[in-house]
Order: sequence, then C-alpha cells, then structure tokens
Amino acid sequence: MNGADPSTVAFMGGALTAGYAIAAIFFLKFWARTRDLLFLVFAAAFVMFAINQAIPVLMGIPQEEQSPAYLFRLAGFVLIIIAVLVKNAGGRKEP
Repeated sequence: MNGADPSTVAFMGGALTAGYAIAAIFFLKFWARTRDLLFLVFAAAFVMFAINQAIPVLMGIPQEEQSPAYLFRLAGFVLIIIAVLVKNAGGRKEP
C-alpha cells in the first residue's frame, strides 16, 4: 500500500490476524468434535495465515511482498492442498 497511513495498515493487519485466528479456533472446534485430520490441518493453515499477517505489522515491513513471512502463507496453502489430496485419495473405497 503506497501512501497509506501506517496506523490504518496496522489496524487492518490486526483485524485480518484476528479473523484468521478466529477461523483457526473454529476449525479446532470442528476437529475436536470429529477428529478429522482435515480440520486440524485447516486450523494449522489459518494459524500460519495469521502469522503471515502479523509479522509485517509487528516488524514494520511496509509491503508484505518484501517479507520472508510471506512463506507462511505459501506453507499454509501447501498444507491445505496436501490435506485435501490425502483426504480425497483415502476416502474412496471400491465396491
């Protein structure tokens, strides 16, 4: 965000971090109820998204694309992709 007010950027980063953390808590709740590994992986991915959003704000990095914390987002998406592939591969049973 070029020319954006730093306090607005920090506020939005905090709001997104809180949103990701809340989503992670919901997925943990679903995992506790079902013990389905997919929900646990989604919770871990959303924790990584929250970390990805919080680090640039806490470290004062002006553009998140310049941050190595961006790798947390990549890792979160890779986790989700692997979990969905494993879930789909293991869920099919031949009649």
